Amino acid sequence: MTRPIVAIDGPAGAGKSTVAKGVADRLGYLYIDTGAMYRAVAWKVIEEKIPISDHAKIAALANRLDIHFEKIGGEQHIFADGEDVTEAIRTASATRLSSPVSAIKGVRKRLVDLQRKMGEAGGVVMEGRDIGTVVFPHAEVKVFLTASSTERARRRTDQLKEMGVEADIQEIAAEISERDLRDSSRSEAPLKQASDAVLIETDPLTLDQVVDAVIAVHDERVADPDNHESTK
Repeated sequence: MTRPIVAIDGPAGAGKSTVAKGVADRLGYLYIDTGAMYRAVAWKVIEEKIPISDHAKIAALANRLDIHFEKIGGEQHIFADGEDVTEAIRTASATRLSSPVSAIKGVRKRLVDLQRKMGEAGGVVMEGRDIGTVVFPHAEVKVFLTASSTERARRRTDQLKEMGVEADIQEIAAEISERDLRDSSRSEAPLKQASDAVLIETDPLTLDQVVDAVIAVHDERVADPDNHESTK
Protein backbone atom coordinates (compact mmCIF):
# COMPACT_ATOMS: atom_id res chain seq x y z
CA MET A 1 0.00 0.00 0.00
CA THR A 2 1.31 3.48 -0.87
CA ARG A 3 1.43 6.12 1.86
CA PRO A 4 -2.19 6.91 2.70
CA ILE A 5 -4.17 10.10 3.10
CA VAL A 6 -4.98 10.89 6.73
CA ALA A 7 -8.20 12.94 6.97
CA ILE A 8 -8.81 14.70 10.28
CA ASP A 9 -12.15 16.48 10.67
CA GLY A 10 -13.94 18.13 13.55
CA PRO A 11 -15.50 21.34 14.85
CA ALA A 12 -13.69 24.59 15.64
CA GLY A 13 -11.39 24.34 18.66
CA ALA A 14 -11.18 20.54 18.71
CA GLY A 15 -7.40 20.66 18.32
CA LYS A 16 -7.25 19.53 14.70
CA SER A 17 -4.32 21.72 13.63
CA THR A 18 -2.05 20.88 16.56
CA VAL A 19 -2.85 17.17 16.35
CA ALA A 20 -2.46 17.06 12.57
CA LYS A 21 0.97 18.72 12.82
CA GLY A 22 2.05 16.17 15.43
CA VAL A 23 0.79 13.23 13.37
CA ALA A 24 2.47 14.52 10.20
CA ASP A 25 5.78 14.99 12.03
CA ARG A 26 5.64 11.48 13.48
CA LEU A 27 4.77 9.84 10.16
CA GLY A 28 6.98 12.04 7.99
CA TYR A 29 3.93 13.12 5.99
CA LEU A 30 3.00 16.51 4.53
CA TYR A 31 0.65 18.56 6.74
CA ILE A 32 -2.09 20.58 5.01
CA ASP A 33 -4.21 23.02 7.04
CA THR A 34 -7.32 23.54 4.90
CA GLY A 35 -8.81 25.92 7.46
CA ALA A 36 -5.87 28.25 6.87
CA MET A 37 -6.76 28.30 3.19
CA TYR A 38 -10.29 29.52 3.92
CA ARG A 39 -8.90 32.04 6.40
CA ALA A 40 -6.57 33.31 3.68
CA VAL A 41 -9.54 33.97 1.41
CA ALA A 42 -11.36 35.67 4.31
CA TRP A 43 -8.29 37.83 4.98
CA LYS A 44 -8.19 38.89 1.33
CA VAL A 45 -11.92 39.68 1.39
CA ILE A 46 -11.29 41.98 4.35
CA GLU A 47 -8.28 43.55 2.64
CA GLU A 48 -10.30 44.29 -0.49
CA LYS A 49 -13.35 45.41 1.53
CA ILE A 50 -15.73 43.06 -0.29
CA PRO A 51 -19.13 42.67 1.43
CA ILE A 52 -19.78 39.10 2.55
CA SER A 53 -23.10 39.26 0.68
CA ASP A 54 -21.29 39.55 -2.67
CA HIS A 55 -20.75 35.83 -3.28
CA ALA A 56 -19.87 36.22 -6.95
CA LYS A 57 -17.08 38.69 -6.24
CA ILE A 58 -15.69 36.56 -3.39
CA ALA A 59 -15.74 33.42 -5.55
CA ALA A 60 -13.92 35.32 -8.30
CA LEU A 61 -11.33 36.47 -5.76
CA ALA A 62 -10.80 32.88 -4.57
CA ASN A 63 -10.29 31.70 -8.15
CA ARG A 64 -7.54 34.20 -8.84
CA LEU A 65 -5.88 34.08 -5.42
CA ASP A 66 -2.57 32.19 -5.34
CA ILE A 67 -2.41 30.14 -2.11
CA HIS A 68 0.50 27.92 -1.20
CA PHE A 69 2.37 26.58 1.83
CA GLU A 70 6.08 26.79 2.59
CA LYS A 71 8.16 25.46 5.48
CA ILE A 72 10.22 28.19 7.14
CA GLY A 73 12.39 27.38 10.13
CA GLY A 74 10.62 24.06 10.53
CA GLU A 75 7.20 25.72 10.69
CA GLN A 76 4.56 25.74 7.97
CA HIS A 77 3.64 29.17 6.61
CA ILE A 78 0.81 30.07 4.26
CA PHE A 79 1.17 32.61 1.48
CA ALA A 80 -1.55 34.51 -0.37
CA ASP A 81 -0.46 36.21 -3.59
CA GLY A 82 3.15 36.00 -2.42
CA GLU A 83 2.52 37.53 1.02
CA ASP A 84 3.15 35.54 4.19
CA VAL A 85 -0.24 35.73 5.95
CA THR A 86 0.40 33.07 8.60
CA GLU A 87 -0.20 35.49 11.48
CA ALA A 88 -2.67 37.80 9.72
CA ILE A 89 -5.22 35.04 9.12
CA ARG A 90 -5.40 34.23 12.85
CA THR A 91 -6.97 37.57 13.79
CA ALA A 92 -10.48 37.56 15.25
CA SER A 93 -11.93 39.27 12.16
CA ALA A 94 -10.47 36.72 9.71
CA THR A 95 -11.53 33.88 11.99
CA ARG A 96 -15.12 35.11 12.17
CA LEU A 97 -15.36 35.63 8.41
CA SER A 98 -13.80 32.32 7.41
CA SER A 99 -16.93 30.30 8.18
CA PRO A 100 -19.38 32.31 6.02
CA VAL A 101 -16.72 32.52 3.30
CA SER A 102 -16.28 28.74 3.38
CA ALA A 103 -20.01 28.28 2.78
CA ILE A 104 -19.82 30.04 -0.61
CA LYS A 105 -20.08 27.39 -3.33
CA GLY A 106 -17.54 28.97 -5.69
CA VAL A 107 -14.97 29.34 -2.91
CA ARG A 108 -15.36 25.73 -1.80
CA LYS A 109 -15.03 24.41 -5.34
CA ARG A 110 -11.79 26.32 -5.91
CA LEU A 111 -10.19 25.32 -2.61
CA VAL A 112 -11.33 21.70 -2.76
CA ASP A 113 -9.69 21.45 -6.19
CA LEU A 114 -6.45 22.84 -4.72
CA GLN A 115 -6.63 20.50 -1.73
CA ARG A 116 -7.12 17.45 -3.93
CA LYS A 117 -4.09 18.39 -6.02
CA MET A 118 -2.00 18.84 -2.86
CA GLY A 119 -3.00 15.45 -1.48
CA GLU A 120 -3.42 13.28 -4.57
CA ALA A 121 0.00 11.62 -4.18
CA GLY A 122 -0.79 10.46 -0.63
CA GLY A 123 1.46 10.70 2.39
CA VAL A 124 -0.48 13.72 3.69
CA VAL A 125 -2.30 14.67 6.86
CA MET A 126 -5.12 17.01 5.91
CA GLU A 127 -7.42 18.58 8.46
CA GLY A 128 -10.64 20.54 8.17
CA ARG A 129 -14.38 20.01 8.35
CA ASP A 130 -15.15 18.05 5.19
CA ILE A 131 -11.95 16.18 4.35
CA GLY A 132 -13.30 12.68 4.96
CA THR A 133 -16.72 13.42 3.50
CA VAL A 134 -16.06 15.69 0.49
CA VAL A 135 -12.40 16.36 -0.29
CA PHE A 136 -11.15 12.78 0.09
CA PRO A 137 -14.16 10.52 0.75
CA HIS A 138 -11.97 7.52 -0.06
CA ALA A 139 -9.15 8.48 2.32
CA GLU A 140 -7.62 5.39 3.89
CA VAL A 141 -7.46 6.93 7.38
CA LYS A 142 -10.30 9.05 8.75
CA VAL A 143 -10.56 10.57 12.20
CA PHE A 144 -13.17 12.90 13.69
CA LEU A 145 -11.86 14.91 16.64
CA THR A 146 -14.23 16.59 19.03
CA ALA A 147 -14.31 18.18 22.48
CA SER A 148 -16.87 19.86 24.71
CA SER A 149 -17.82 23.44 23.83
CA THR A 150 -16.34 24.59 27.15
CA GLU A 151 -12.98 23.00 26.43
CA ARG A 152 -12.92 24.30 22.88
CA ALA A 153 -13.64 27.85 24.07
CA ARG A 154 -10.84 27.59 26.63
CA ARG A 155 -8.35 26.40 24.01
CA ARG A 156 -9.27 29.16 21.56
CA THR A 157 -9.03 31.82 24.29
CA ASP A 158 -5.59 30.56 25.35
CA GLN A 159 -4.46 30.53 21.71
CA LEU A 160 -5.50 34.16 21.21
CA LYS A 161 -3.82 35.25 24.44
CA GLU A 162 -0.58 33.59 23.31
CA MET A 163 -0.82 35.77 20.21
CA GLY A 164 -1.22 38.85 22.40
CA VAL A 165 -4.92 39.22 21.60
CA GLU A 166 -7.32 39.91 24.46
CA ALA A 167 -10.24 37.49 24.42
CA ASP A 168 -13.30 36.89 26.58
CA ILE A 169 -14.04 33.19 27.03
CA GLN A 170 -17.81 33.77 27.10
CA GLU A 171 -17.70 35.63 23.78
CA ILE A 172 -15.48 32.93 22.29
CA ALA A 173 -17.90 30.23 23.51
CA ALA A 174 -20.82 32.06 21.87
CA GLU A 175 -18.88 32.39 18.60
CA ILE A 176 -18.01 28.68 18.64
CA SER A 177 -21.65 27.69 19.23
CA GLU A 178 -22.74 29.95 16.37
CA ARG A 179 -20.08 28.49 14.11
CA ASP A 180 -21.03 24.91 15.03
CA LEU A 181 -24.61 25.61 13.98
CA ARG A 182 -23.58 27.35 10.75
CA ASP A 183 -21.02 24.70 9.77
CA SER A 184 -23.29 21.74 10.47
CA SER A 185 -26.39 23.19 8.79
CA ARG A 186 -24.92 24.74 5.65
CA SER A 187 -25.96 23.25 2.31
CA GLU A 188 -22.42 23.09 0.91
CA ALA A 189 -20.32 20.34 2.57
CA PRO A 190 -21.78 20.51 6.09
CA LEU A 191 -19.66 19.49 9.06
CA LYS A 192 -20.38 15.86 9.91
CA GLN A 193 -18.55 12.71 10.88
CA ALA A 194 -17.91 10.34 7.98
CA SER A 195 -19.50 6.93 8.55
CA ASP A 196 -16.08 5.25 8.45
CA ALA A 197 -14.26 7.80 10.62
CA VAL A 198 -12.98 6.98 14.09
CA LEU A 199 -14.38 9.35 16.72
CA ILE A 200 -11.86 10.64 19.29
CA GLU A 201 -13.05 12.70 22.26
CA THR A 202 -10.10 14.90 23.20
CA ASP A 203 -11.27 16.46 26.49
CA PRO A 204 -9.58 13.95 28.82
CA LEU A 205 -6.48 13.43 26.67
CA THR A 206 -3.14 15.18 26.40
CA LEU A 207 -1.86 16.24 22.99
CA ASP A 208 0.55 13.29 22.87
CA GLN A 209 -2.27 10.89 23.73
CA VAL A 210 -4.45 12.23 20.91
CA VAL A 211 -1.56 11.99 18.45
CA ASP A 212 -0.92 8.42 19.64
CA ALA A 213 -4.59 7.57 19.09
CA VAL A 214 -4.54 8.90 15.51
CA ILE A 215 -1.27 7.07 14.79
CA ALA A 216 -2.88 3.87 16.09
CA VAL A 217 -5.79 4.30 13.67
CA HIS A 218 -3.29 4.94 10.86
CA ASP A 219 -1.26 1.84 11.66
CA GLU A 220 -4.39 -0.32 11.90
CA ARG A 221 -5.77 0.92 8.59
CA VAL A 222 -2.42 0.49 6.81
CA ALA A 223 -2.11 -3.04 8.18
CA ASP A 224 -5.74 -3.84 7.30
CA PRO A 225 -7.06 -1.52 4.57
CA ASP A 226 -10.48 -3.19 4.63
CA ASN A 227 -11.05 -2.25 8.28
CA HIS A 228 -13.06 0.95 7.73
CA GLU A 229 -15.76 0.51 10.32
CA SER A 230 -16.53 3.59 12.44
CA THR A 231 -15.44 3.42 16.08
CA LYS A 232 -17.50 5.36 18.63
